[in-house]
Amino acid sequence: MRAVPMKIFKPKKPSAPRIDREGLEQAALVKELFFSLPKVAALIYHVPNGGQRHKAVAAKLKEQGVKAGVPDLVLPMARGGYFGLYLEFKATPPNAAPVSPSQHAWLRQLSEQGYLAIVCRGHFDAMEQIRAYLRLPQTVVAA
Repeated sequence: MRAVPMKIFKPKKPSAPRIDREGLEQAALVKELFFSLPKVAALIYHVPNGGQRHKAVAAKLKEQGVKAGVPDLVLPMARGGYFGLYLEFKATPPNAAPVSPSQHAWLRQLSEQGYLAIVCRGHFDAMEQIRAYLRLPQTVVAA
């Protein structure tokens, strides 16, 4: 019988739990909107495209129309000649992820369709952009 060499056991260092800084900042934005701009809070919504999912769930969502790169927040209020506002939300630097090619493509396509589609870097930038958008005159559609 041949001796099998023993392997040295090296315990893995426990990794720190991943902190979803982008999600935390976006939640803070929505909470602030609830208190300071309730009409905006009533209409703005999140498109839950990101996150880790089981492959079967991801496949079902893709069949149902989920597409990579769609901006995180949508405000369906027409202002300044735009039909609405799309926000690609990124955490405040240095924790901000880069804008992906599919996100750039969506922002461009939405802009071509008459929406204001922008990237916001953190909760405060997003709040400032929303307030600036709301100062634009309401878009009037002729019937």
